Amino acid sequence: MGDIDLEQQEPFPVDRDGKPFRSGADQLDDDRKVGCCEKFQLSVSKWMLPEDARSKYLERANCCPPPIFIVLISIAELAVFIYYAVWKPQKQWVTLDEGIWNSPLTYQPESREQAWRFFSYMFVHAGVEHIVGNLVMQLVLGIPLELVHKGFEVGMVYLAGVLAGSLCSSIFDPLSALVGASGGVYALIGGYFMNAVVNFREMIPLLGVFRILAIVVFVGVDFGFAFYRRFVNDEAGLKVSFVAHFGGILAGMTIGYVFFSAYNKKLLKDPRFWLCIVGYIVFVLVAVIFNIWLTPAS
Repeated sequence: MGDIDLEQQEPFPVDRDGKPFRSGADQLDDDRKVGCCEKFQLSVSKWMLPEDARSKYLERANCCPPPIFIVLISIAELAVFIYYAVWKPQKQWVTLDEGIWNSPLTYQPESREQAWRFFSYMFVHAGVEHIVGNLVMQLVLGIPLELVHKGFEVGMVYLAGVLAGSLCSSIFDPLSALVGASGGVYALIGGYFMNAVVNFREMIPLLGVFRILAIVVFVGVDFGFAFYRRFVNDEAGLKVSFVAHFGGILAGMTIGYVFFSAYNKKLLKDPRFWLCIVGYIVFVLVAVIFNIWLTPAS
């Protein structure tokens, strides 16, 4: 028998329960010993991460903390929608109504000095199809993202998309109001889409094709509703901007991509992170200057 080199062994070859240590990938090879939670985590890793990052995720995967941010923001948006629907039920389930137009949450060009409106517009929605589309997409995509990247990263990307959406609208569609969480939803979509494209070969090609097609279909349908609300449905003379979609998806394809592609890496040492942060700050400053001195809105 040959000598055993102790230095080449794992320093702790057993886990906390005294069982032999196995890597995350090895643990999931034996389906007979894998519970529902582990199977769910495995599915999440295949959808959200390239192959080289899955084993590390599976080794430390757990549901603590749970995806609090995306769940709470969805509950808040639904609560605000129900409040205005009960207040003005005759039209709110279909389209905008006076209650929402006069809401202190809605972004309005003439009230842009009330800075909170650049964020608070995400809580107000134009109708049932508007809020259902946003809630379904942000829950379906946001919960798995938050399980992998946790609430801080997902929250930062979501809010960056919300702010980018309202600022883009104030520049490129300065006379229109703005409601809905599409800026935040599209930031999540943009970040995930870039990961699916860049890591296409590593994220299971068949699933990659399905993911990209699903995103394209959703974006196409949602843009159709947005164009309808902006150019066709002109009840009460209200014009609702759709430019927030572009702002949100651009924020997602830059900041979101950096956050979601840097799993298990130190963001502060990633030059892409600083490039995106500096670019975003410059964009915000330009938008602020435009809104103070250059906007055609009264």
